[in-house]
Amino acid sequence: MANILIVYGSTSGNTEWVANQLEAQAKAAGHAVAKSKAADVSASGLCGGKDLVLFGCSTWGDEEIELQEDFIPLFEAFDQIGASGVKTGVFGCGDEDYKYFCGAVDAITDKLTELGSKVVGGKLKINGDPEESKGAIQTWGEGVLAAL
Repeated sequence: MANILIVYGSTSGNTEWVANQLEAQAKAAGHAVAKSKAADVSASGLCGGKDLVLFGCSTWGDEEIELQEDFIPLFEAFDQIGASGVKTGVFGCGDEDYKYFCGAVDAITDKLTELGSKVVGGKLKINGDPEESKGAIQTWGEGVLAAL
């Protein structure tokens, strides 16, 4: 049994829906899972004692990559989360009509890699309504859990 944390920022509820699906999947596989909104966590030592930390963030803006507003303070303090050597995964929702489709996923993945995290499962980018991508979410979750 692994100790998993899911941290997400969601404005419209789509990224939260994905986080709920991943939480249910990990629990069904027998893992201990905690899930928190980005606004409700402290960056200091966030990854400590975790076997896997999943970060979910929606993307806003067309002129530049804009992370979901509750996720921004956490992202700005990522140097404090203790990600070095920790397995992480990144998912997010967006609209493929925008220039930086799911750019938050790219930005978070790049920062985690820079901090020495082992990002597993590739990047999960969901366009539009996540319920229409339930199979892709399930498959991504299986891949992330298989990396434990």
